[in-house]
Amino acid sequence: MAPKPNRAGSSSSARPSAIAEHCCRLWVAEAPTELVLVARDIARAEAIAADLRQRGPGSSVTVKKGEFHDPAAIEALVRSIAESGSIDMALIAQGWLADQQACQADLAFLRDSIAINALSPALFAEAFARHFAGIGRGTLGILGSVAGDRARKANYSYGAAKAFLARYAQGMDHRFAGSGVRIVLIKPGPTDSPMTAARKAAGRYVAPAEDVARTIVKGMKRGRPVVYAPPAWRAIMLVAQHLPRFVFNRLSV
Repeated sequence: MAPKPNRAGSSSSARPSAIAEHCCRLWVAEAPTELVLVARDIARAEAIAADLRQRGPGSSVTVKKGEFHDPAAIEALVRSIAESGSIDMALIAQGWLADQQACQADLAFLRDSIAINALSPALFAEAFARHFAGIGRGTLGILGSVAGDRARKANYSYGAAKAFLARYAQGMDHRFAGSGVRIVLIKPGPTDSPMTAARKAAGRYVAPAEDVARTIVKGMKRGRPVVYAPPAWRAIMLVAQHLPRFVFNRLSV
């Protein structure tokens, strides 16, 4: 993250992203930074902003309420963020681990899951990309998931949405190849956050959000096209992707 007066936009879904929050903590600790937090839960976002100001006294942190499904509103929001200075970096960190059984039983539920996990992030990505293209530089981080690497019965509505984002980021990376704009697709494994509370309560492993954030911040700084967080997931998912179908279909995952 660059010092002032450069700016960063961070977007999240209904509840501000724990991963994005920890990334912001690292950025304000590194150097004076101007952050704009975009969220629907304004009260929670304001509490996060107050904490970030304490952690980085030289930083400026503002909060904007976001509309996550209206294309015109998203365009207007990104323009308003850029009005007082160019955006250096944007992290799109939103997601909803919707219950797979509910998605199968209720098509409206499935629609909402896909809208939050795929369509809305793509709209934000294009809005920020338009700004970066105009100034000829910038880093756009898009939070995907290892779940997008291979669909499984436990959460294929979520995984399919994240797979869409992976292909979308890949296309954007090709679009901006050779320019000053860098597209970074981030693929976290299960991370300690409200979204994975049930998994953690069941005694299953979740990575500390702080560790995941450190990997993301380093990857975005270097402009890596794909960042697995923690990095061990790259090898794990390489194996999962290449398991023969007759083997994979015997697994209860």
